[in-house]
Amino acid sequence: MKLETQDLAKRLAIPVGTLERWIRQGRIPVYREGKTCVFRRSSLERWASVHNLVFSSGGPEAAVPPARSPGLENLLPVMKRGGTFYEIQASGVDSALAAAAATIPGLSVSDREELLAGLREREQMTSTGIGKGVAIPHPRTPPAGMIQDPLITTCFLGQPLDFSAVDDRPVFVLFVMLSPSIKAHLHLLSRLSFCVRNDAFVEFLKGRPCPDDLLSRIAEFEHRLDSTGV
Repeated sequence: MKLETQDLAKRLAIPVGTLERWIRQGRIPVYREGKTCVFRRSSLERWASVHNLVFSSGGPEAAVPPARSPGLENLLPVMKRGGTFYEIQASGVDSALAAAAATIPGLSVSDREELLAGLREREQMTSTGIGKGVAIPHPRTPPAGMIQDPLITTCFLGQPLDFSAVDDRPVFVLFVMLSPSIKAHLHLLSRLSFCVRNDAFVEFLKGRPCPDDLLSRIAEFEHRLDSTGV
């Protein structure tokens, strides 16, 4: 498949400069032919999933993410279940993950230790900082037996941290995602990634909204998404 550089960057929701740097560094399965990027779609989609990105098809349906599939929850109940926490103190990525893992509701001591190990392992693969000051830490594989229902815990950091994010911006908020299945994880990741691509929503997050206001905004956002009928 071939796309102009700007088109491919838009479909991955990353800056053009970031895409060009990754191509030069060999960090993405894409090579250049003049102003055109050449790649195998299946390989790029797998790569994007591993790196917390969503490769948009670019068609009319790309304006909204998939609606909720049968048996899958959307963001509102999942984020309500996970809770919202503020002024998370950390001096670096590792301590941020440790502090965030400590906030996850309903986990035993051993579960928290296992979760933290999973978060660290995933972060060592590549940063979960998806850009605009947002990171979505999660284990590489679903935590077997740890949870029955998915949850997303929102953690606002006391100070922004360098997460080696895709756009090199410091991260100010973590959405720690735990899902009982890969299908549930990809469903939630797609919708959350779509939300944080919205600049107005990111500006709203920078105000450290209270839990009720955050959930209200998520409810409004999802209502608009689901009303499309996609």
